[in-house]
Amino acid sequence: MHRTQGICFRALVAFIVGLPITAAARSHHRHHEPAEPSAARAGVFDYYLLSLSWSPEHCATRPGGPNDLQCGTTRHYSFVVHGLWPQNDDGGYPDTCSTDRTLSQGPIDSTLDIMPSRDLIRHEWSKHGTCSGLAADAYFALVRQAFRGVTVPDRYRRPDAAFLVTADDVRAEFRAANPSWPNGSIAVLCTGHFLSEVRVCLGKDLSPRACGAKVHDVCNGRVTARPVR
Repeated sequence: MHRTQGICFRALVAFIVGLPITAAARSHHRHHEPAEPSAARAGVFDYYLLSLSWSPEHCATRPGGPNDLQCGTTRHYSFVVHGLWPQNDDGGYPDTCSTDRTLSQGPIDSTLDIMPSRDLIRHEWSKHGTCSGLAADAYFALVRQAFRGVTVPDRYRRPDAAFLVTADDVRAEFRAANPSWPNGSIAVLCTGHFLSEVRVCLGKDLSPRACGAKVHDVCNGRVTARPVR
């Protein structure tokens, strides 16, 4: 009798102690759900932010094997597309605008020459592309159009030696090569003492425009642009 009562008591205590844990888990999941249906935000944004990654910097810090698409021994990328992100003038942006974020193989294969990572392509579609309001094929066609619309200055095409630059240098060279870009349409990012990214602001029709809030340089002083090889 005493043993049965002990078992029942321990079971009751376990049940009571477990209640707040279960509630906390449910609260945790609710915290990560969007405050409104995410699909309602698709297509509702002010402009695009085109992110161009300096591939030599990426490959210096995250080297891949010999068969790696971006950083393998037979690849020689300079600027590649990191993403084309729907953006708002106030600095906010829509994020993950569909619960169905699957991506067929077609858009992946057709985009690898400018965004040489299958995982990155899938991530960019899930997090940003679904917020464009476009189907996947149309979105990645727009990504290609945006990339082709950028004239990369000569010395950034396939440098075989490192060189020093400042954010102002990069901005001036890109604007000289793309004279239609207005003031405030480009931001330069660095990782420590190395060039890592250029961001360009584009209208929904991909016309160059000034960036909104919170798009600015993250690059101090003279930095090194690593060579392609």
